Formats: sequence, C-alpha cells, structure tokens
Amino acid sequence: MKRVLAALALAAAATLAQAGRPCEEQPADASAVTQGMNLAVATAKALDASGAQVLLLARAGQDLGKYGLRYSHLGFVYRDQANGKPVWRVLHKLNHCGTAESALYRQGLGEFFLDRPHRYEAAFVALNPELQATLLPVLRDNQRAAQLNERRYNMVAYPWATTYQQSNQWALETLAWVAEGADAALPAGGVSRRQAQAWLVRQDYRPTTLKLGALTRLGARVTAANVAFDDHPGERRFSDRIDTVTVDSVFAWLPRSGFGATPVTVR
Repeated sequence: MKRVLAALALAAAATLAQAGRPCEEQPADASAVTQGMNLAVATAKALDASGAQVLLLARAGQDLGKYGLRYSHLGFVYRDQANGKPVWRVLHKLNHCGTAESALYRQGLGEFFLDRPHRYEAAFVALNPELQATLLPVLRDNQRAAQLNERRYNMVAYPWATTYQQSNQWALETLAWVAEGADAALPAGGVSRRQAQAWLVRQDYRPTTLKLGALTRLGARVTAANVAFDDHPGERRFSDRIDTVTVDSVFAWLPRSGFGATPVTVR
C-alpha cells in the first residue's frame, strides 16, 4: 500500500485512492491487477532504457478526452536503491478520497498503476541532466520534497494562485523551484510558491484553458469537495475560461523550454 511521507503522514486508507476520485470499496479485480503490473513492468523497462535518473511520469487515471487531454495525473519517478538493487520510485501528490485535502506519497511502479486507471497507458519525459542531478536529492528528502506542498486540494486550481494546489501543480512548482536553484540554501522563512510561479511565467509555461460553463461549474462545486473556482480571476471564470495545470500542458512545455525531452509513451 501507499507509504505516506513521514512529514505529512495522515491516517492510512484501507483502499487505494485515485487522484481526484472518491474512495470506493471494491474487491481486487484480477484482470486489473494483471494489467496494472504488466504496465509497471513495461514502464520499468522503458525507464531503464532511457538512461535517466529522474523523469516526470504520467498515467491516464481519468477520461479527459472531452477536454482534448490524454493524461490526468503526473508525478516524479526516480532511480533509488532497495536491498542493494536499483528500483524506481514514484513521488506524487494525491487527493484524499474526493475531499478537499491531499498529501504526498512514495510508491513503487506497481502501486502507481494499480489505481484502476481509465486507460492502461503511461508516458514519461526525461528531464535534462543538470535538472536531474539537482532534483534527485530533493526527491529523496521528505522535508525538501514537501517544501511547496499545499494540503488544500482543488482539482482545477488556478496556476497563478496559492489558495489551493492540485497534483500536477505540485510537481510543476517543485520542478520550477529546483530549476531556479532555490534548493541550494533554503530561506529561513521557507520557499514561496509565488517564486516558483513567477519563474514558470518567465519560462513561458502555458496552462490549459478548459471551457466550463456556469452550470457545469455550479454542479461541480456543489457535488464535489475537491473542486473550487474561487481562486480563478473573475474576468476569466465568468467568461467560462478555467486555467489549470495539466499533464499535456507540462509535456508540451518541457521540450519547448529545454528542460525535458520529447514524451515517451508506454502501453
């Protein structure tokens, strides 16, 4: 099961929780377990072949096809050691069972793909060597990895605000902070998410704009604790434009900015 980062430990859940989805008590499905483990094995082989130490790894946890998006969830995957052998670890942020809270988790590839994804497909981007070298010790350190983590979760959090944070946003902001070099010496007052966001603006990161009408927004807000729109600027929200961090937007930005390679798909 998932191992919660010690610095952010919460009560252990009885079932695996998929980012942005409610927990559901369901018996283990042999076919789903087999498919998940097969995808984990194929991904491990592809990661080994990449020669990289730190990458961004995505899964298709939810069906976002109606928004033109292929993947829903993003995390860091990095090479580690277990019992003297190399292993791949995933560090990512998960929403707690559809609530308005979240935490960071470390998992193996098998656990990462046993979350009943919409589609058994993964994709990864190898980060540039300098960024990999700087990120690796941060990802292995609980305190530094959680430096920019905001527990208040919003599935459509606005990229340029700090009221909430969604899973992809944590990964992107952490990458920005490390790329900027702020990890070399932590300021006494901690690291600012605003600082990371300002760097992303300078580096021409462009979030995805979703077209969500008023009735859709109202329905989502009333029925889901993990969806909010009050952090979005009124002029955009009331013109049905909701900006948020998506896997697809991050994968488009990385090669363009020079911080990552072209995405690799694993099925």
